[in-house]
Amino acid sequence: MFLIFNIFEKLCFHLYYYFIIIFFFIFFFLFSIFLKKFYKIFIFFFFKFFPLIILILLAVAFFTLFERKLLASIQRRRGPNVIGIFGLLQPIADGFKLLSKETVVPYSSNFFIFLISPLVTFVLALFSWGVIPFFDNFVISDMELSVFFIFFLSSVSVYSLIMSGWSSNSKYAFLGSLRSAAQLISYEIVMLITLLPIFLSTSSLNLITIVLEQQFSFHIWFFFSSFVLSFITILAETNRVPFDLPEAESELVSGYNVEYSAVGFVFFFLAEYSNIIMISCFLICIFFGG
Repeated sequence: MFLIFNIFEKLCFHLYYYFIIIFFFIFFFLFSIFLKKFYKIFIFFFFKFFPLIILILLAVAFFTLFERKLLASIQRRRGPNVIGIFGLLQPIADGFKLLSKETVVPYSSNFFIFLISPLVTFVLALFSWGVIPFFDNFVISDMELSVFFIFFLSSVSVYSLIMSGWSSNSKYAFLGSLRSAAQLISYEIVMLITLLPIFLSTSSLNLITIVLEQQFSFHIWFFFSSFVLSFITILAETNRVPFDLPEAESELVSGYNVEYSAVGFVFFFLAEYSNIIMISCFLICIFFGG
């Protein structure tokens, strides 16, 4: 009897994230019906935003494979080469492995905040893609302050990192979250200042307008110093080498997500690599004409 109860308890912990996602969709549809705009919101979600989510997840999966192959070649190793042709199915196998693991919640943690923080981080990372133009005049939401919207979501994501570190009730996780918050806020200000001359020259904060301004000449030729500084700051924003101090694997084990496993770790992982690809697309729109 105790064994059955233990298995049931672990299953409930593991499915908690899926229950949250299902509840989000139910709330989304009920809210859309209440506003009497169900048809438009349904079309928007399933024909614009949902395909974008699938493409982002595929891009993240194969970006991690490319990174592992590149690191392996630098270190004279083969890298992933067993699952699929040339290891192309390795990200899918890793995803199934992580989703099938048990979700472990620390005994003294804040249960709700601990479980909701990774989901908040992932959702904020997805929302940033809504203002990135992919083709000519093809963007999910063409808002006038799209640049401001990206910086706003980047600032708000700091709260989810603080929440995850604090709710873990671990000194290592909390110190890692403080490091991440300090680094994100600091370099975000620098990045905004370095891009300010471009926004003043185009007189717009709309990404499509900034892209159209570069039909005949790219901004990188006139704002090369801004590009160099922006490239350095996005390395810090995305915790890449040599700005990977928030993780500090030799000191804090893994930073703010040290207590997370299974689905919670997947959400943090997807959010981190989704932000890397998104901020790269953002810089391409700013300096290379989209």
